[in-house]
This record gives sequence, C-alpha cells and structure tokens, in this order.
Amino acid sequence: MEGEIDHRSTRRDFTHGELHRHDLDSNPFQQLATWLAAATEAGNFDATAMVLATADADGHPDARYVLLKHFDEQGLCWYSDQRSQKGQELAANPHAALVFYWPENDRQVRINGPVEPLDTAAAESYFQQRPSRSRYSAAASIQSQVIASRADLEARVAELQQRYPEDNVPRNPAWGGYRLIPERFEFWQGRRDRLHDRFVYRRSGDASHAWLIERLMP
Repeated sequence: MEGEIDHRSTRRDFTHGELHRHDLDSNPFQQLATWLAAATEAGNFDATAMVLATADADGHPDARYVLLKHFDEQGLCWYSDQRSQKGQELAANPHAALVFYWPENDRQVRINGPVEPLDTAAAESYFQQRPSRSRYSAAASIQSQVIASRADLEARVAELQQRYPEDNVPRNPAWGGYRLIPERFEFWQGRRDRLHDRFVYRRSGDASHAWLIERLMP
C-alpha cells in the first residue's frame, strides 16, 4: 500500500431516534430484548451478531463476532470450540465484553461481566439442533489450529461423513457453550451532532441487587 488511506471526512449523522430515561425498562434484559426485536424488524439480517472481546492472561486483547443463541436473567449465551483462541483466553481470564451494533436504528449495546461454561447437557442439546452440515463441520475442526489447505479441511469432513453416515456424528467434548453474566449494560442511541444518548445499568451494592440507571455524557 502506498500512502495514507484518509477517512477523516467520512461521516454521517444519526437521525433514527432518541432515548430518554422514561423510555427504558427497569430490567436491562428486557430492554435488550426490546432493542433486539426492533433491530430485526428494521431489517437487520444478523441482529444476534455480537462482538466478543476477550483478553489473555497477560491482558492482550482480542475480539471477534459470535452469535447470541439464547439469554435470560442469568446471562447471554453462545457456543464455540473451547480449544479456539477465545476458548483459551476465557480459560485464562474468564471475563469478557459483548457489543451489539444495529445501524438501522443507530443503536449500540455494550455488556460486561464474568464468563462461565455452560453444562454438557446444554451443549449437547444445542449441538443436536444444528443443521447436519454444521455438526460435521464442528466435529471436523479444531478451531483456530493451523491446517495446510482447504482440501485437507474438507477431507476431514468427508472422513466423518463416511464414519457416521446416519447423520449421527458425535459432539466433540471440547465443543460447548458459554454464558456471560452481566455486571454492566450500556444502551447507546445515536443522535444528531454527535450529542448521543447513553444510559448505563449497574448492579446496586445493597441486598436488593437492583439495577441502577444513570445517563452518561456522550
């Protein structure tokens, strides 16, 4: 590449909405559900895609997109190969951050908290729900490990299809699920002139464990 790629003049204004304290549900999980549904209704074809940010034992960060698969008031869940880079980082440092961004609504949600593995029953249940080809792919791959070629990868899948022709490929015990247990939510609504609306939910320190809501400056 020759020279600098300059995007300092690339910008757009945010005009799709506004956010006030009285708009917010007292429960951040319900607020997330409402915004997730609104993103889907607005035409976002991948509304459950979320950035998962992790760090290794030395604090070196990394991030990638994963897909939210289910959530309740215990936390937000996704599935992956635990031998992957993110799996190794979560084993060493079981804390993470999630980010959703829905440009159709000019909205972003950030969520932080500790991460725990889901139990074997949850992993097995979801694995069996996946399409057949996805199950063979997951069983064939040691995620994040080096492989010589695409042909070698496809050969691993073909070998499993021959070994398990009845569509009964087993789940590798290393393939499982994770749950992030939120300690903090931030809901961001883009506004004109970069005077955005931001609200953060934090757990109170008392026995009620209620969620405290505060407005942040943009």
